[in-house]
Amino acid sequence: MKYWQEQWETMPREQLREHQGKMLKWQVERMYENVALFRKRMDEKGLTPADINGVEDLKKLPFSYKKDLRDYYPYGLFAVPMKDIRRVHASSGTTGKQIVVGYTDKDLEMWADCFARMLIATGNDENSFVQVSYGLGLFTGGFGAHDGAVRIGATAIPISAGNTQRQIQTMIDFGATVLCCTPSYAMYLGETIEEMGLKDKLQLKAGIFGAEPWTEEMRAQIEDKLGLKAYDIYGLSEIMGPGVSYECEYQCGMHVCEDHFIPEIIDPETGEVLPEGQEGELVFTTITKEGFPLIRYRTRDICSLNYEQCKCGRTHVRMNKPQGRTDDMLIIRGVNVFPSQIEEVLLKSGDSVTANYQIIVDRVNNTDTFQVNVEMSEALYAEGKPAIEKVERMITGKLRSTLGIGANVCLMNPKSIARSEGKAKRVIDNRKLK
Repeated sequence: MKYWQEQWETMPREQLREHQGKMLKWQVERMYENVALFRKRMDEKGLTPADINGVEDLKKLPFSYKKDLRDYYPYGLFAVPMKDIRRVHASSGTTGKQIVVGYTDKDLEMWADCFARMLIATGNDENSFVQVSYGLGLFTGGFGAHDGAVRIGATAIPISAGNTQRQIQTMIDFGATVLCCTPSYAMYLGETIEEMGLKDKLQLKAGIFGAEPWTEEMRAQIEDKLGLKAYDIYGLSEIMGPGVSYECEYQCGMHVCEDHFIPEIIDPETGEVLPEGQEGELVFTTITKEGFPLIRYRTRDICSLNYEQCKCGRTHVRMNKPQGRTDDMLIIRGVNVFPSQIEEVLLKSGDSVTANYQIIVDRVNNTDTFQVNVEMSEALYAEGKPAIEKVERMITGKLRSTLGIGANVCLMNPKSIARSEGKAKRVIDNRKLK
């Protein structure tokens, strides 16, 4: 029986906790033996593997951080010999030394199983055609989606990212029923398809979008432009890749694959575990990974967990859509600002503006400047300057009310902000360059 089937997803929580405790103890023992940094941090806390007997002891264990992966680049945190590693992936490294992760044969099987659960949960089967428009390279997204599609017996279309015209033609000619890519690229595809008048040629039923934050308003726009149901998926290279958690047909939170990953919510300042339902920083522990396991990895994502059983019957905890990241938060003139707050305001501003925007922060004469550039719609552009200025004033007021800080809102001409075929570059913080 496969991992994505209900033997795991509907397992009673008591039985699931017993499994998690057993696997946590196994993981701690092997990491203490094979990962020098983990052993050092355990020793500093006066802990040995014998002190960990179940999930209730998880909070005793030390945290791990992205900095660790850079400090021990490339293979210093692997828990198996390199002869047992079948594949490596890496981050882009755009903000520093790239992080490298590795997978054994069993790790790759587990990853495929987790993504397969997402596909099954959103109504797909061996008759589906899955167009993988995530990059197929060192980035984990493309391979996770591809292997998950193969796992359920679907037809995978591994087109990778880029070449939008070819993407659309392939989508139509090959009969794609599922699209996997970033939400910003899905928006761009939808815009282009709309301009080409090809929406009625599509056979898409579902879209699986991740790798960057997106709002409910953006979901509605994507669904309208592409004529599909858009689902959120969560993952990060450090933990596995896409498929750590996923939405089901009810779209009411993302089910965490708890037989492989234990989630916690902590206070990002104190590190203390917060009560169920409270919002804080998401932390993950991998309990079945062999090649590159992590204990209590701090994701920096801000969200909450819902332990109530879902209407779909799955018992695995659901994580709510992350509301931002502790390391993406902008502090502007002493005010905490999350890009997701700005996006939500923009997408609730009606048809006058599009979902394409950029946030530009700078420092002039020791004072922070804050500008939001957003594309206006073709219709607003045609109305002329008075109408444009009215919308600018409206958005400026909404942003001040939401954020508690003023922003210079500039409506840009249609199609003037560069599109992205991967992760969208939404924030430009020039203060970091000075």
